[in-house]
Amino acid sequence: MDFKLSDQQREFQQAARRFAQQELVAVAKDCERTSDPVPDEVRRRMGELGFLGINIPQAYGGLGAGKVDALVVLEELAKVSAAVAFPVFEANCGPAQTLLYFAPEWLKQRVLPRVCSGEMMVSVSMSEPDVGTAMTELKTRAVIKGDRLVINGVKRWCSGAGHAQGYVLYCRLADKPGAAGVGAVYLEKDAPGMSFGKPENFMGVRGFHNAEIYLDDVEVPVENIIVPAGGVKDLMRSFNMERLGNSTCALGIAASALEVALAYTQERQQFGKPLVDFQAVQLRLAEMKIDVEAARLLIHRAAQGAEDGLPSLLDTSVAKCFANEAVRRVVANGAQVMGAVGYSKDYPMEQKMRDAWVWGIGGGHIDLQKVNITGELVGRRFSQR
Repeated sequence: MDFKLSDQQREFQQAARRFAQQELVAVAKDCERTSDPVPDEVRRRMGELGFLGINIPQAYGGLGAGKVDALVVLEELAKVSAAVAFPVFEANCGPAQTLLYFAPEWLKQRVLPRVCSGEMMVSVSMSEPDVGTAMTELKTRAVIKGDRLVINGVKRWCSGAGHAQGYVLYCRLADKPGAAGVGAVYLEKDAPGMSFGKPENFMGVRGFHNAEIYLDDVEVPVENIIVPAGGVKDLMRSFNMERLGNSTCALGIAASALEVALAYTQERQQFGKPLVDFQAVQLRLAEMKIDVEAARLLIHRAAQGAEDGLPSLLDTSVAKCFANEAVRRVVANGAQVMGAVGYSKDYPMEQKMRDAWVWGIGGGHIDLQKVNITGELVGRRFSQR
């Protein structure tokens, strides 16, 4: 076991930190103010730097590095803002990984080099108005008619909807109940019959551009099937990487909140001495540090232990639960030691508090992850029906 970053990982970390601090701070402020996503030219800049294909093989335009390498970069960008980290999240942890592991070769060759260059972004479309956690209850259908798929339905809570150029769409591909009928299809933004709803007005993570997707007799070739009906297990395996991306965004927020609180409590004076000289403040800062370090270790362990190319359900669920709960504790402690300043929109902690909460909801609810953990411990799944 080696808990130190490799030389390559440190180089990635330093490059990402420079880029984030020099080029993304102003972009993050615009995303927060307008709720608009990262501009296309910024995404292409990320591609130029190699950040959109860190753990994608060189054969598809990536760098061919490891999963920890990718997460180190994602954390540095998320320290500035989860919104500006989103393209890196989607490429290195999100639906691009589903394409990498399960899509037919022609589709990987068509899409992944464009993702790595920043020419396009691929988002995932899973949830529906009546389906959140229960992925086996999807109603959106893709019916095979000759050499075409005809897709009808409504998808909800789709980050990148209307902004991303490509979509990994979870849908019902066979007239079979539950998981037996569910698979995934690839489609692109300009597909006739595909339209988008009004962006959601979220409390935090402004710039994610989350919206509904409406599918009205959308046709794509049958060859666009990524995972056939009954392949939910494969979809969930690839989604384990998305969970580590989720966890790392939470970690980035927590780590930056610690930095902000540590700096403020050494500068701010009360009763003639810095806030950090008070034991109550010291205890909260220590708790923040413990949460940040423990979350990072759990996330990196899950990524490093991916023997078959994808992290295990147990390791990712443990990491996600801890990171999702830890970031909430960290920002709460940060706001407390900063007092009224921590609650003011003129200072960064207020945004971090709003951005912190979503990670334990999206990507698999915290409580469901705990059910998954127990299922892995006892060796069987627990039915929610």
